[in-house]
Amino acid sequence: MDEARERGIVVAMTGASGAAYGLRLMQRLGGLGARLHVLVSDAARLVLREEAGLILPEEPGTAAETLTRHLRLEEGRIVCHALDDWFSPAASGSAGIRRMVVAPCSMGTLARIATGASDNLIERAADVMLKEGGRLILMPRETPLSAIHLEHMLKLARLGARIVPAMPGFYHRPESLDDIVDFMVDRLMMQLGLADGSEKRWGE
Repeated sequence: MDEARERGIVVAMTGASGAAYGLRLMQRLGGLGARLHVLVSDAARLVLREEAGLILPEEPGTAAETLTRHLRLEEGRIVCHALDDWFSPAASGSAGIRRMVVAPCSMGTLARIATGASDNLIERAADVMLKEGGRLILMPRETPLSAIHLEHMLKLARLGARIVPAMPGFYHRPESLDDIVDFMVDRLMMQLGLADGSEKRWGE
């Protein structure tokens, strides 16, 4: 956790449905004291508005303030970066950030990461995770999946990325949508190596 506080974790949101996953993940990580480098695509802003009623400004400083208030986190936990900010710590392996989650991850973003496009900061940050041997976790949210989608996921899994689809279990007998969201966020936290003890495990 010390590394997450000092170096930070990259949390990216793209245009797939499932904004609640990314928001809840940020809330949980921020609550643990992690420093979050947040990257949000234009399509993700539309999804945030439609699914969460959250209008996220484009200006990074204002966006960070908006997310901090919305998630009720301490000031300074969230730093937002423009997707063309190549001076962001997320753009270089020398910054030492070794954890990144894309939640939700659109099929377009997944494809561009798989092909090493690096045309924006989300794609570049993911490329950094792969080349530096860091933890890259992608949460795709799409159905049905085409052979193209599956081939890209297989390629990324072979490169070391963790593919955590938004496929909640129901053995914990969820009573609300929040329970379902938390079930999947628990899985992301476990893949990050930052489980906080609140996760629902089989047989417990």
